[in-house]
Amino acid sequence: MRFWPQVMRTATTFTIVLAFAIAEAPAQDVRSVGGCSIRPGTLCASKNLRGADLSGANLRHSQFTRSVLAGANLSGANLDESNLAGADLRGADFRSASLVRANARGARFDDSNLSGAVLSNAVLDNASLAGADLTQANLSGGNLANARLEKARFVNADLQNANIRGGRLKGASFVDAKVQGANFTGADLTDADFTGASIDHAVFSRARTTGCKGCPH
Repeated sequence: MRFWPQVMRTATTFTIVLAFAIAEAPAQDVRSVGGCSIRPGTLCASKNLRGADLSGANLRHSQFTRSVLAGANLSGANLDESNLAGADLRGADFRSASLVRANARGARFDDSNLSGAVLSNAVLDNASLAGADLTQANLSGGNLANARLEKARFVNADLQNANIRGGRLKGASFVDAKVQGANFTGADLTDADFTGASIDHAVFSRARTTGCKGCPH
């Protein structure tokens, strides 16, 4: 049995090495961009992340209030239930990103690419999405009250039961979109295009529809 102490020493050494490797693994998996740790639940309020590459990042439950992410690449990123209130997201790439129940109140998405993004039940009231591309995006149940949406493209998008009261939608395109049950009360739909859109049970009370294609009159 003289070999037994050697076996025990080898096993102990292996255990220590394995424990060290496990302890170090999380640190190696977390990268930092602009002073922010890119991980779920990260705190990145009031940070300058202009043009950052965050594609595919898992940022669920994260805090980006008042941060600058203009021109950033967030394609395929997971931002579910994150806080983006007041953030500057102009010209950012959100293609196929997930922002389910995200809080983007007052955020600026002007000219951003949100095609294929999932924003169901997201809070976007008083946000600005002028000129944004939301083709095939899912905004069902979202709150876009008083949002700026001039010339935004909602082609084939899902806006069922969305709240767009008081929204500024001049020249916006809803071609082939699903807007059943959406609330456009008091919205400006001047020159908007609802050609081929499903508008059953949508509310257009007091909306301005001059030049609007497919709007009920």
